[in-house]
Amino acid sequence: MKKTRFRSLSKFLALLLVGVGLTVGIAACTASTSTTSSPASTGAATNTKPVELTLVSFAVTQAAYEKIVPLFAEKWKQEHNQEVSFNQSYGGSGSQTRAVIDGLEADVVALALALDTEKIEKAKLIEPGWEKEAPNDSIVAKSVVALVTREGNPKNIKSWADLNRPDVKVITANPKTSGGARWNFLALWGAISQTGGDAAKAEAFTTSVFKNVPILPRDAREATDVFFKQGQGDVLINYENEVLLAKQKGEVLPFVVPDPNISIDNPIAVVDANVDKHGTREVAEAFVQFVFTPEAQKEFAKAGFRAVDEGVAKDNAKDFPTVKKLFTITDLGGWDKVQKAYFDDGAIFDKIQAQAGKA
Repeated sequence: MKKTRFRSLSKFLALLLVGVGLTVGIAACTASTSTTSSPASTGAATNTKPVELTLVSFAVTQAAYEKIVPLFAEKWKQEHNQEVSFNQSYGGSGSQTRAVIDGLEADVVALALALDTEKIEKAKLIEPGWEKEAPNDSIVAKSVVALVTREGNPKNIKSWADLNRPDVKVITANPKTSGGARWNFLALWGAISQTGGDAAKAEAFTTSVFKNVPILPRDAREATDVFFKQGQGDVLINYENEVLLAKQKGEVLPFVVPDPNISIDNPIAVVDANVDKHGTREVAEAFVQFVFTPEAQKEFAKAGFRAVDEGVAKDNAKDFPTVKKLFTITDLGGWDKVQKAYFDDGAIFDKIQAQAGKA
């Protein structure tokens, strides 16, 4: 591993700010950094000098990672007699991905979908095969799609089918610009394709829903603001974990978890080029392994995510609505096929927008 000069604080902050959004709302998309007065170590983790990691993640994981990070730091200190501090950056998954590719030197990325991690791989910052470097194919937390309604659910929205009624206005982000919105789109499509309907029926249903979408915000945070702050729409398509986290903060939002549903799988990976440059591989890999332990998985569950640890998932099952038919991105052909078929320029989503008169 090469020994490199430390970056200047001003350069780091400039890069860090690229991936950070500061907004207010449910599970606010904020950024925070945590540093120590000691510089990052460029030696191996056997060195007792302090070491610093940069964690780049998508916004709604912040509540979990801010609990997990100190747990890992304490454990590492006890076992290796070495201080570990973290720079933490939170924002939209797509913008975080671009920031890392453009130079934000993340040691670890925890993004909303594997497609974003694959973009960093294609930029030659992550080595191929990263999915097999951690348990559970590197999927560290899960969620499903929820339908958030107005107080009292005046439109009586109970299922996917209700979203194509002419009297229902639907708020969702644009799947061309938002990773979270891709999950929303695929949940709508899969509600038909995964229950016996063919592609034509799935396209017809999804098109009818998007005809009821009055505006397409760029990301999930903007969509939430449109629904709550601007008062537009009758139903917001959102992550279940955001709704559950808001409930913990005293904001009780009426919502429905429709069946069938898609498993929203959130991956984590070491950024190989950066950990080799910083000399932080051993600690970064240990952190990635740590987030799969029951101790860390409990924090994901507390933040509204469905834990991937079986024991933790069982202990918290009462807090999550049962989904009888849960399909995955693999059932839809995997991200490479899905991106090309649905979201590339001229693909199915563009066709749907044209049919909905919004192209």
